[in-house]
Amino acid sequence: MPSAIVFDSEGARLSPDEKAFFRDADPWGFIVFARHCTSAEELAAHCAELRESVGRDAPIMIDQEGGRVARMKPPTFPAHPAPAIFGELYRLDPKKAVAASRLNGWLLGRLVSDCGVNINCIPMLDVPQPDADPTVIGDRAFAKHPDVIVQLAASAAKGLIAGGAFPVIKHLPGHGRALCDSHHELPTVDARKQDLAAVDFAPFKQLNDVAMGMTAHVVYEAYDAERPGTLSPVIVNDVIRGEIGFDGLLFTDDLKMKALGGAMRARVADSLAAGCDIALCCNFDMAQKADAMTGVKALEGEGARRAAAALPAQAIEAGEVEAGYEELAKLLKPVTATS
Repeated sequence: MPSAIVFDSEGARLSPDEKAFFRDADPWGFIVFARHCTSAEELAAHCAELRESVGRDAPIMIDQEGGRVARMKPPTFPAHPAPAIFGELYRLDPKKAVAASRLNGWLLGRLVSDCGVNINCIPMLDVPQPDADPTVIGDRAFAKHPDVIVQLAASAAKGLIAGGAFPVIKHLPGHGRALCDSHHELPTVDARKQDLAAVDFAPFKQLNDVAMGMTAHVVYEAYDAERPGTLSPVIVNDVIRGEIGFDGLLFTDDLKMKALGGAMRARVADSLAAGCDIALCCNFDMAQKADAMTGVKALEGEGARRAAAALPAQAIEAGEVEAGYEELAKLLKPVTATS
């Protein structure tokens, strides 16, 4: 069985040491970043060598949301709008907004899958609150109302699958109230349970049938005042699996984020012990990768079942990509045209 962990390579291509490490570590999958995306050809070659290093068709992930979160960057790759653009269009024409979100998802699916990536960590279901940190969520959110987020996110996920990649809902059970960026420090949310259920959890509950999800490094004081969601058995089991009803493959958010403390092995071990299925270890150097492996376990049991269900065989929906971008531009013109 593969290890319940995801890694990336330090450079644009694998070093001999990394090839040997991945062969022995056998991570479940990999993730790629901008340094791996200098061209479509280079990314495809890198994806091939990652899979060759473990001797199987390992899943490969990317964060290609559009807007400011994009690993495949212009001018080498097409620019995609930030999710908030679709929310702006929704206020003018809900039907066109839903269609545009699906088309954008299909184009993102084609973009990444054509290069060998088969998981894109979208859509984000977080509901931004007025006093929250604007940088961590901001225009990454589709809208400010849960029902609008659900409609646009559901269409984006369907489009992504039709384009050849699988979605990951994030950040369970909700990052929209965070007053700071979990990349840099640990957010604490003091909202009441009923408020979290009515707003933050609602989009995740409505889309709990999406096959993969990602946790939030956020402390929810009403449930567990000591541990962030990623490391909390209460949040994972009672909230994400229980109240929200999510039974998909659950990734941690990046375990290198400064919201978390302690050795890498402890972060891995504690997140898996809390109930996460797979530890996401981004931008680890070789020493940190080796340390992380001392805290990991094989992906088996319920985690293996969820992993198998998350990546079914799929057929890419036919369509002309260039025409798709032209149609998307037309749909978004009311909210992107400049005076």
